[in-house]
Parts: sequence; structure tokens; C-alpha cells
Amino acid sequence: MKASVVVRPGKAAGREGRVGVVLMTYGSPAKLDDIPAYLKKVRGGRDPDDALVTEFRRRYTLIGGSPLLRITIEQAAALEAELNQEDGGRTYRATAGMRFFPPLIAEAVSEAATGAAEVVGVIMSPQYSPIIMGGYLQEIQRGVTDLRRADLKLSVAGDWHLQPYFLRALAEKITQALDRFPREARDRVPVLMTAHSMPKRVVEKEQDYIDHLKDTAAAVARLAGLPVERWSFCYQSAGHTPEEWLKPDFADVMPDLYAAGHRNVLVAPVQFLADHLEILYDLDIAARAQAEAAGLEFSRIRSLNASPLLIKALASVVRETLAGGPRKA
Repeated sequence: MKASVVVRPGKAAGREGRVGVVLMTYGSPAKLDDIPAYLKKVRGGRDPDDALVTEFRRRYTLIGGSPLLRITIEQAAALEAELNQEDGGRTYRATAGMRFFPPLIAEAVSEAATGAAEVVGVIMSPQYSPIIMGGYLQEIQRGVTDLRRADLKLSVAGDWHLQPYFLRALAEKITQALDRFPREARDRVPVLMTAHSMPKRVVEKEQDYIDHLKDTAAAVARLAGLPVERWSFCYQSAGHTPEEWLKPDFADVMPDLYAAGHRNVLVAPVQFLADHLEILYDLDIAARAQAEAAGLEFSRIRSLNASPLLIKALASVVRETLAGGPRKA
């Protein structure tokens, strides 16, 4: 994990005192009627066209709505309990804020900062990109500025793509998923480690971000005991635009697996920490259909959500950020 980024100086909290923690995530509409407003905010204030609204309404209807906010609140509650188990005089208040739909990050900052001398922000994506995730930094800075408290210190965690508890959490989910296969098949099932695709132009200056995604996948594969021929890395959720998106894409890999004699595939997202649209629709519905069209039976690891190892990972990230640098778990 890289050292934390102190984005607003203030009087640092000592060992005594309260620390606010804000878990920052992308966001999702609370109900179908919220979709136009949600998409407008995602698009920087531009109204979405009717076709886009209709498609998102269809997707959210199929998955029964996104559980992202509920899960992030559960993660925050579990993290707060984990952090408050330690001795040393500090107490913690953890909240959840979303970038593109209420409760917004600024609201979460206000709640977390009440009675606190310091606020720590954690972006709920282990692989950090200054360009892709700079918006989170701006939102949490704005939230602190709005409080008009010169004494309040704000730190935001950097990347934590190799945090040991996080890696163990993913490896555990892969092992559990493979154990659900018949004994005679489980040692042959190929595992695809996936991450959200992006237009190639967006990441041309972000090679570190792509390397971190692949480093996470490789580290998790080692922990799960997967030989190199059993797993590969690919992208999911590519947009339907004319520009070039990152490759290899999930859909392109399926025919190759079938041609190699495989009849099953296990998907393990290495970037997403909770169930949401990109898991419940892009994988469980769209990717499943692509796999089955290629002759493969589709399986996915269970999402981390509020798993104990993920909560320990988040607690370590918070503690390291407060200390101003990385610390091994």
C-alpha cells in the first residue's frame, strides 16, 4: 500500500480522540424513478437520452435493484466495530458515502467528522488511479471544506491492491467456489480474474493502475494455489461505443476456453468489493449468457461484501493511513 495522501492539513489527532472514517463508493439509484437523475449526475449534468434510461431501467429491474448502498453501510458498521476493538484511546465512527447518489460523500463526511479531530477517506477500490478516482478526492475535500473547520485533518488512503487480508479474502472465495464443483472437475476449472474495462484512451497514462489490477490477480492466484495454466486475467463490462476498449474481453475468452476442452468457467472479480450492477447484471446475467453461448457452464465467486477478512483489510488500511505509511498485516 502506498503512503496515504494528506489532502487537508490540520491538527493531527493524538492517540486520544475520535476518528471519522468515510467509505466512498460509486453509487446507484435507490429506485427505478431515480435512474434519470442518477445518470445525469454520472454524466456531469448532461441529460441522458431515453434509450439509455430505458436500458438501465431494464437492467436494474432484472437484478431487483442494486444492494450497493446497503452493503456499503454494512461494511462501514463492521469496520467501525473492528476498529473500536483496539486499545489506545481512539474511538472510530465509520460512514458510507456515494459519489453519484445520496447519501453523498459530503453528507458522510459531516456525519463522520462530528466530534472528530481527523477524517480518513477510503475509496472502495483497492487499485488506485489518480485520473479515474480523482473525483472521490475532490468530493471528500469539498465535504471537509464545507464544514469550515480549520482543526480537522483529512487523509485519504492510497492504493491497497496487495493488502494481505484483502488478497486472502479473495483467495478464500476462490477456494470455496472451486470446492462446490464435483471432485473430478474442480482441479481443471479455469479461473478468470476480471476487472472493469475502460476505453483504452483513458488508461494510456495510467499503466500503474493496470499493472496493479494484474498484480492483484497474480497474488490471489498464488494464494489460492492456482498454477499459471489454470487462470488468466481479462476485462468485463465494456461499453458499447466505437472507441477501443481494453482487451482481452470476457466474451473473447469464452470460445478459446471451449476450444481447449473446458466446459466450466469460474469468474473472480478482483476489483469489486460488493454486489452491484457490474456483478449482478454484467456478470450474472450478461457474462453468463456469453459463457453459455460458447458451451460453458458459468460460475462466480461470492462477493466479498462484509466478509471478516475484507473488514480486517479495511481496518489495516485505516490504521496505516493514520500512521502515514504502510504497515504489514
